[in-house]
Amino acid sequence: MPSVTTVPGRWPLIGHTITLLRSPVEFLSSLSAKGDVVRVFLGPLPVHLVTTPELATKLLTSDKFDKGIVFDKMRPLFGNGLATSNGAFNQRQRRMMLPAFSRTRVSTYAETVITTLATELRDSWHHGQRLEFDEVMQDFVMTVAGRTLFSAELGPEVLAEIKRSIPIMLEHVLVRAFSPGFVEKLPIRANREFDEAAARLRRIIPEVVVGARQDGTDHGDLLSALLAARDADTGEAMTDEQIHDEVVTILTTGAETTAVALAWFFHEVGTRPEVRRRFHAEVDAVLGDRPATFEDVVKLEYTGRIINEVLRRTPPIILMRRAREDVEIGGVLVEKGSEIAVSQHTLHRDPRWFPNPDGFDPDRWEPDRAAELPKGAFIPFGGGSRFCPGHFLAHTEIAIAAATIATRWDLVPVAGQRVYAQVKATMQPNQLPMTAMSRKPQA
Repeated sequence: MPSVTTVPGRWPLIGHTITLLRSPVEFLSSLSAKGDVVRVFLGPLPVHLVTTPELATKLLTSDKFDKGIVFDKMRPLFGNGLATSNGAFNQRQRRMMLPAFSRTRVSTYAETVITTLATELRDSWHHGQRLEFDEVMQDFVMTVAGRTLFSAELGPEVLAEIKRSIPIMLEHVLVRAFSPGFVEKLPIRANREFDEAAARLRRIIPEVVVGARQDGTDHGDLLSALLAARDADTGEAMTDEQIHDEVVTILTTGAETTAVALAWFFHEVGTRPEVRRRFHAEVDAVLGDRPATFEDVVKLEYTGRIINEVLRRTPPIILMRRAREDVEIGGVLVEKGSEIAVSQHTLHRDPRWFPNPDGFDPDRWEPDRAAELPKGAFIPFGGGSRFCPGHFLAHTEIAIAAATIATRWDLVPVAGQRVYAQVKATMQPNQLPMTAMSRKPQA
């Protein structure tokens, strides 16, 4: 079989890690030109990385791969939740969790939580107010996540701890995941803060789980759905530990992705006059002055295209897998135990599938154009049997929040402030100062 090209720029011991963390978009989007399968090094660890939609689909749908080393290192955060578990246990948990993200449940979350909180946020600003918008969106999404997971009666103290601890863990998790193993054992501030935040969540969330199980009432929240879930084959429920792990997974992977997408949504709209004009025109036509509801999401077609374009440009960094046996992929032998990955950035910025990949073009998501994309070219929520079960909830939340805010406000970037993506758990903006300018006369 042919040899694999090692990507240039490897350093002793640290491999390509520094380049990946410093210039992730440039590094990852350059890989497709180097081959269908290339080799990068995360620290001293060699990783095969596939760069085509066909191979990405094969990797994400094959049962010959488990989660990779990055997920191993994230286990102190996620426990054995969907993000980190493998095999039959992962599939069992996925089947049990899917009803919690059904269309019916999502419509309930939208009615009882998302629209209400988006309206409260919209109504809390005044004309000319400067907002640190990335922080505002993180606080909003964490509040939505907490209220969606835990009813108001069960979880106010948990919500406060979520807002305190989750951002700390997300600040450090990716560097820890991509660093050599000895780094996470060093007595440095980042490790101490990460471990303390994880420990706090492991103390407080089980208390709420136990209380909800004893209460036995379906409050219409995600926790109630998880408690009610039963294995179709055995009739067994999830244990308290399993529910804890899934709750933390939802709070981190789901909430973080949604908050970052909302922040970039308004940055892109605010810096592109024609996109802003069309977005506001659609919001005015569909909503007028009222907040968006679940039923409005399907009508907000241009808003949905903006969401897809944001997800194309700022997805998670990389999806890691580990070969369970010797596997041939793209004409390359990947030996049992070897790490293999796909980067959404490599696929999402490949000009073969996305002309002018560095441009921001919501119209590339018009139905006819989007239908021409090969399977696997657009994977913001992963793919195969591990496709994110919360993708519909995330899209719904982004659309409702964005449209509701836009019924009243034009978010204008503060002049002279450089905004760029930085790598944490996701592609977060380094800063996002914006000014809320009223679109309509105030009553």
